[in-house]
Amino acid sequence: MTLAHGHSHDHAPVGAAAGRGPLAVAFAISCVILVAEIVGAALTGSLALVVDAGHMLTDAGGLAVALVAANLATRPVTSHRTWGYARAEVLAATAQAAVLLAVGLFVLVEGIGRLISPPPVPSGGLLIFGAIGLVGNIAAILVLSARRTASFNLRAAFLEVVNDALGALGVIVAGIVIMLTGWQRADAVAALLIGALILPRAYGLLRQTVDVLLESAPAGLDLEAVRTHLLEVEHVQQVHDLHATQIATGLPVLTAHVTVDAQCFRDGHTPAILDQLQDCVAQHFPIAVEHSTFQLEPAAHQRHEHTPHGEARS
Repeated sequence: MTLAHGHSHDHAPVGAAAGRGPLAVAFAISCVILVAEIVGAALTGSLALVVDAGHMLTDAGGLAVALVAANLATRPVTSHRTWGYARAEVLAATAQAAVLLAVGLFVLVEGIGRLISPPPVPSGGLLIFGAIGLVGNIAAILVLSARRTASFNLRAAFLEVVNDALGALGVIVAGIVIMLTGWQRADAVAALLIGALILPRAYGLLRQTVDVLLESAPAGLDLEAVRTHLLEVEHVQQVHDLHATQIATGLPVLTAHVTVDAQCFRDGHTPAILDQLQDCVAQHFPIAVEHSTFQLEPAAHQRHEHTPHGEARS
């Protein structure tokens, strides 16, 4: 017996469309920086600038995808897409993280090669184009910083522009070192440092978004603690087929089969039990689950069910 509940189940994720304006501004800034760094890389032959230009290309593409995803997430729910396009922002963040990871690996391989055989790089060009990149990326960081935690999408976009700013700073430092000492390997060292900054952040974001796509339990929500707490509700005998997933940022969902005393179905007590169960998962855990579905059933019903899913396995 599955009972309806009075809680509002708005499927639009918190932050789904958050920051569309800032994303558009950051995208425009990134495109300007990209053009400047392509010109700078062509003129100087700097690996650090080539890497940063490649990084900017992926970031501009990532920001474009993020912008599209933020707009898609506002589209209404239909009978075919029952969650709308809420997961578009997770897909966009996953793609951005994967590309950043690939760029970081390329930088490491190419940078090691340039350490062995460094080509000459003009320091003046590095300083000029590095400064352009740094100023532009600082502007993008300021635009995105206020909303950076609103969604996976914005977090990925903010991460990209922060990495770009660090990369531009590395280019400037390399230019100064080459100008003062003539040590041409400074360009390759700057490129390797950019790669080292990209990889762990990209991997961390990719792992989190893949967890969402694999429908893992939301981080911070201990299902065994949830089960224990639900069992404390009066008249609840057993909780099984307990599942929790995350559709998108701010939209965790939870379902469970709950065995209650048979008398509750005769005396009309089940609506009150449902209220308690849903209030429990919405209020008592670090991750507030506002969208929960509980199937209430008597103990005799279990023989009609398939093997329960979602039970912990050793």
